[in-house]
This record gives sequence, structure tokens and C-alpha cells, in this order.
Amino acid sequence: MLPTILDLSTVRAAYQSGLTPLDLVEEVIKRRAASRDPAIFITATPEEDLRSAARDLMARAPEPNSLALWGIPFAVKDNIDAAGLPTTAACPAFAYEPAADSTVVQRLKAAGAIVIGKTNLDQFATGLNGTRSPHGAPRSVFDPAYVSGGSSSGSAVAVASGLATFALGTDTAGSGRVPAAFNNLVGIKPTPGLVPNVGVVPACRSVDVVTVFAATVGDGVAIRKVMEGYDATDPFSRHAVPAVLPATGLRIGVLECTEREFFGNGDIEALYGTAIECAKSLGATIVPFDYAPFRQAAELLYNGPWVAERLAAVKDFLTSNADDFDPTVRTIIEGAKAYDAVAAFEGKYKLEALRQKTKAEWTKVDILLLPTAPTTYTVEEMLADPIVKNGHFGRYTNFVNLYDYAAIAIPAGFGHNGLPGGVTLIGPTFTDDALAPFADAMHRALGAGMGKDKKASLPEESRVAPLDDGFVPIAVVGAHLTGMPLNHELTGPGGYRLKTCRTAGDYRLFVLPNTVPPKPGLIREPGFAGNGLEVEVWALPPAAFGNFVQKIPGPLGIGKVTLEDGSSISGFLCEAYAVADAEEVTALGGWRAYVGTQMAS
Repeated sequence: MLPTILDLSTVRAAYQSGLTPLDLVEEVIKRRAASRDPAIFITATPEEDLRSAARDLMARAPEPNSLALWGIPFAVKDNIDAAGLPTTAACPAFAYEPAADSTVVQRLKAAGAIVIGKTNLDQFATGLNGTRSPHGAPRSVFDPAYVSGGSSSGSAVAVASGLATFALGTDTAGSGRVPAAFNNLVGIKPTPGLVPNVGVVPACRSVDVVTVFAATVGDGVAIRKVMEGYDATDPFSRHAVPAVLPATGLRIGVLECTEREFFGNGDIEALYGTAIECAKSLGATIVPFDYAPFRQAAELLYNGPWVAERLAAVKDFLTSNADDFDPTVRTIIEGAKAYDAVAAFEGKYKLEALRQKTKAEWTKVDILLLPTAPTTYTVEEMLADPIVKNGHFGRYTNFVNLYDYAAIAIPAGFGHNGLPGGVTLIGPTFTDDALAPFADAMHRALGAGMGKDKKASLPEESRVAPLDDGFVPIAVVGAHLTGMPLNHELTGPGGYRLKTCRTAGDYRLFVLPNTVPPKPGLIREPGFAGNGLEVEVWALPPAAFGNFVQKIPGPLGIGKVTLEDGSSISGFLCEAYAVADAEEVTALGGWRAYVGTQMAS
């Protein structure tokens, strides 16, 4: 029995246990038929074609999981070519039959992934709300009265509702991030040029990006890595030069209070505050920054000459088929006629002047942490005021591609109305890999689940390991835990938390008498049949590790601690003599639980 969310780890484990791609596509067919949202797909892959794709894969690569995405079901936004299915950009009169796959779809298929259909979108990818389509408006998986976000509306809903492991979107102004926020997903927005756009209907060609919707950061990064790579047939494709971020003392820029606009949505405002505290608990330094030059660039995307790129993409079709456009989309694109070549250069000059101003802010911070969208609206509210309310969604997203940044959108939790909110981590050009470990750590710490399964635990297999920085991992069990009295001894020299996990089952935990602050004693007793004890694994700079160990008072010391997955790392242990008359608290499962009982009493 497969769970609701078909994350990569779950599907791979099922294949390893005997499930076949044919079995999985039958499940997808069943789920697709049972879906209550008729607006997710524009064209669903026919059932027999799905079965044929599964059989062909098993013939080509019989060994389970022998390809990077062996048997993984995915959906494709319907402005991206997938051979055998029409590309419509949500405009039936524009539809054509692509002669070949887009570069990204070709690479994903070669890795074993199976296309389950073409998804709905705001027509010609013009919008951030998901209502601008003749095929209907996909809805939030949490409340059908609310918009799904756009323009990659159907793609996000397909993943969040459990129809696909991942889906492709595109992102010019935020279309790969806003729907992620509204459906409790991760949105991977690569640096422009990292992933080829060949076979993609352009919106603003110079800043368009193919994106990934996934259940976890690890899944999204793995999929992005299959798609990325230079394509000489794409004039905007680039050879990536991966950039790094500090592994310790990460400085995270957050909005000044005067720039925090949520249009009356107190829930998302509170979630942003929670996310900031989460980043701080993970070892980051929080730095308010001047958002003005970023906000002013964001305003240029729709209220400046860049909208003329949308006209350039469809000008001939608009001339002959104006009545086939969604009225709001037509209004936006025809508005581009007000801009001439002079305005284009003036806009470029303004953008570069603003970019210069951002450089001062980047000397203060390493990455930015922003709300993904400041609010949400019902479909009815959006249709009543489609341009203004859509503009609200782009307040914190529109500048990112103009400035050539990488971004990862993650779930941030739920408001009192049961709707999700999200935050986005934004880094300089080609920090795509460097952003991922901290984004993953935040997603796990915020505990919002995956897609419509709010309670889902993120698989350990998808955890994103920090880039190798030479730091020394150490397992802590007591007063050095996050929020405990001695945690500053880890964060002070630049340490950061890697994960929370458990020891192997043969460890016991005791309260050491006469210690200030109170400290636990962890000992290993081979043959003891326990459930393991909660520990945190931290990473310390090599230069700080020796000094840290030197300060540890007896009877405590550092030895090898075996974790529940069988791995061994350095960690706190106690000499056995010291626990002879000590209180045992093993049954509580960890020191944090013990401290909780003491506070309660």
C-alpha cells in the first residue's frame, strides 16, 4: 500500500520490495481517475500509453532502480514539449504536436522517468494564481475555494495530491515557487541558464527557468541534477560554476519590519516569524537588510519593458488570434505595446543601477529568507480583481530571475485556517547546491509534512548532506542540545546542526548527580534491548573541535557512538562507574524528554 505522497525514497523502496513500474502506473491511473480536481491536467497520458512506457522501461532496464529515476512518475507543465502529447500553453488555438521532447523531458525519460500528463497553467505562463485558463482553475489541495497558485498550477497540485513524484514548472516571476507555497511543497528554482529551455514556450525568454515541484529538497535537487547541463542549442544556456556558501555562521538576510507586507494575512506573517526563529535555531545569524532595491526590481518585471518579452513570444499569434486569449492575459501582453526600444534600454539601465545597490546588502548577508507569497486568495476574490491581487503574490518573487539568483521554496507550516504558507531561501548565482542543505534542514525542522499529508515525516534517505567542509560531526545528548544551557559552546565557534536522530538500541541514559547544569550520562551496554535515545548531530570546525573536547569534564568524554542506522560518529559518553547510583531515564527516550518532566513537576 503506497502512501499519499509518492516521494522518491518511498517509490524506490517499493520497487526494491517487488513493486514494478507497471504496478505503479496502474496506481497512478486509479488515483488520476479518483481525483476531485478536474482542472489539474490539460492532457493526461492515455492509460495504454502509460502501461507501454512502463513495459518499455522494464525491457530496457530490468533491474529495479538501475536508472536514476527508474519508474518515477512525473507531470509536465503544458508549455514544455513532451513528444506524443500536444503543447497548448493553455490556449487551444495555439496547440501544436511537438516533433520531439524538450531537452529536460528527454533527459528525464532517459533516466527512467515516466510522463503521466501535461498540466494546466495560467495561459502562456502569465500569472501567479492559476485561474487564467480555459480548462478551469486547479484548486489548493487544502481548500477548493482557494487558488492553487500559478502559473504552474496543475503541476503543483499533481504532486501535492499524490498523482506524481515530481512535476515540471516554469518560473519567470515566481511560478515555480508560489504554487509550492500554496500546496505545501518544495519548489526548486535554478539559476537562469543552469537548466536548458529548449522546447519550452517562452514567457520572458531572457529570464525563464524550468523548475521542479517535489516533496522534499533532496528529491528536487536530485531531479534538477538530471535536467541540468549545458545545451549548445539554447542561446541562454550556461556552463555552471558552482558557488559556495559559508558552512558556519551563515548570515541570513530577513525583511526589516517596515518592508513586511502581508496584505492583512496574519497567519503567513506569523509563519515568516517562525521560519526566522527556525533559521536561528539551526545556527544562522539573522541580519535585517534593505529590501528596497530588490522590491523596485520586482516592480520592473510587469510594470516595465520586460513585459514586451511576453509580446515578442506570441506577437504573430496575437495578431491573428487575439480573441483566443484569456482576457486578463491579453490585457497584460497588449500592454507591452506601450514600450519602445528607448524604454527597454531605460529599464535595463534602471535594473543595473538597482543591482549596484544590492551589492551593499550582499556584503552583510550570505542568503535571503523571504516569504514566498505574502497572502492567498479565494478563486472568487482573484477573479474579482485579477491584476492587483495577482501582483500581491509576486511581491517577494519577481526580482529573483532578473538578478540571476538561485532559490528554493520550502513549506513553513499552516495558519489557523488550515492553509499553508511558505518561505524561500535565495542565494547568489549558481549557489543552487550550496542552498540545499540549509533549505532541507529548515524544511525538516519546521515539520510541515509533504503536500496534502501534513503529518508525513520526511525520509532520512532524502536528507541533503552539507557540502564537505572538513567539519567534524559530533553527537550530543544533553546540555548541548538546541535550546539547552550549553548549546552556545557549539554555535559560538561556528558549529551547525546536521540532524536529530537516535542511537542504536543498546544505550542507556542516566542523570548524573551534583552536576550544574544537570547533565546526562550515556553508556553502552551490549545486549540491552532498548529503543535508542534521541541525540543531535552537530558539525564543528576542526580548529574548534579540540578546544571543545578539552573542556569536557569527567566522567564525561568523547568516544564513538553508534546511531540507529549503524553508522558511528564521535559523541558524548560517560564512564560506567559514574552511573552506579544514578537515576536512569532511558525509558523517556532522551534528555529533552527528561527535562520536560522536570519542568512539568
